Amino acid sequence: MTDPLLCIMGPTAAGKTDTAIALAEACNAELISVDSALVYRGLEIGAAQPDYPHHLVDIRDPLEIYTAADFVNDALETIQRVRSRGKVPIFVGGTMMYFKALLEGLSEMPASDPEIRAAIEKEALEQGWPEMHRQLHAVDAVTAGSLHPNHSQRISRALEVYRQTGVNMSDWRARSEGQKRAAICVALAPAERRILHERIERRFDDMLANGFLEEVAALYQRGDLHVDLPAIRAVGYRQIWSHLSQECSLETARDKGVAATRQLAKRQITWLRGWSGLHWLDSGAKNVQEQVKGQFRNYL
Repeated sequence: MTDPLLCIMGPTAAGKTDTAIALAEACNAELISVDSALVYRGLEIGAAQPDYPHHLVDIRDPLEIYTAADFVNDALETIQRVRSRGKVPIFVGGTMMYFKALLEGLSEMPASDPEIRAAIEKEALEQGWPEMHRQLHAVDAVTAGSLHPNHSQRISRALEVYRQTGVNMSDWRARSEGQKRAAICVALAPAERRILHERIERRFDDMLANGFLEEVAALYQRGDLHVDLPAIRAVGYRQIWSHLSQECSLETARDKGVAATRQLAKRQITWLRGWSGLHWLDSGAKNVQEQVKGQFRNYL
């Protein structure tokens, strides 16, 4: 683990995958997905699953919860396997929480307690998630301040950690200092935000034309999935799910899906701007693949 990790980051629809594939084919490398939707089976069209092999894709059922800690454990095991074959692991994706956990460290928080979690969910059903958010703010203002009052999964987990241990999640995270891993990180994004917005809209329409509605319908018809699961909360899936639940028309779901994807891209770019030592490249440049290769050249 002494060699730096090679990472290709960027907002959704920026063109990361094509560049990473070209790099892997040219440089004896294997790709490791950093995408919180692609870990789930059945999320292919809406998550833009690539045809080229990536590790950590299709490894969980949508009913399961896959955490940043799970990702770090799986990623470290994958790194060892890839390097044992004499190849270079390259991380590519846009789930910034996963990158942060891998590169900056993740404190050893306690495992989930089903009884405490069930009690929290019961309270939320009776009082609503905004009230649970207020409870969290009283014991952990830092974590609560980073969460939307209706972000049920993360509010639940933060309350669970505090009720289980008496230590809030912010303090647990502070204990992760010293676990940082060396990395060379490249961020790909179009030079103009307008171009990214156009790509997002075009890709969403292409996904609908290629069977995205039918993909979400297959998940909906299972009967055991619901909107509070991370898989179904994924951008695009949540909006199409609302249409299938007869909450809105398909046209409205499409427009909301495009808007939500643009908001996701905005959050990703904001996060990346705060990442120190990041090499920014224009994903629309003709020689972008050579530029990325140049950043990684000494380690490929």
